[in-house]
Amino acid sequence: MKEKNVKKELTILFWVFIIGSIAGFIFEVIVVFFQKGHFELRQGLIYGPFIPVYGIGAMCYYIVLSKIKIKNKVQIFLITMILGGITEYLCSFIQEKAFGTISWDYSYLPFNINGRTSLLHCIYWGIGGVLYITYIEPLLNKMIDKTNMKAFDLITIILSIFIVFDISISWMAADRQTERKNDIEPQNHLDLFLDKNYPDEYMNRIFNNKKDVC
Repeated sequence: MKEKNVKKELTILFWVFIIGSIAGFIFEVIVVFFQKGHFELRQGLIYGPFIPVYGIGAMCYYIVLSKIKIKNKVQIFLITMILGGITEYLCSFIQEKAFGTISWDYSYLPFNINGRTSLLHCIYWGIGGVLYITYIEPLLNKMIDKTNMKAFDLITIILSIFIVFDISISWMAADRQTERKNDIEPQNHLDLFLDKNYPDEYMNRIFNNKKDVC
């Protein structure tokens, strides 16, 4: 029984990440459209409409809210507002330290923290938390309970393999791009493969909002 519960929890957590990543991608496309007046894709991974920072934030929602079991929407808003801000800050920090780049900079906004997050974006996270607990989590639980579990498990396994590959190749390609920026020659066949298939122009097109940190 415990093994089944662990499996269900991990499955829910995985799908929370997927749904959060896709929802974040849609949100970013809408925001950019209103800012620039045209559609511009904002991907967080090389393949697919995923922005992992939103997926990680959604996972934090699930882990924390399922433990404290708060139903009051104001409290949920405040808690997820803080969770989202911390997630956004840490993801920006890790990206800068790992690759020497950032994908967002809120230095121009009031009440920002090192440009990595801001009060406005924390409010967005809080709104997202309320929407998550109101619509996404109940829908996900219902979907898991009513879907043919063998088919659902197969889809989950296939998608999880793809996501692991997507995250891995995106990380390696970004790391290799950083090495090229620092004039580091390819050291092995993997580096040559990355240089050939994920050159700078390709990477800059996919991650079009990425900026080098001076």
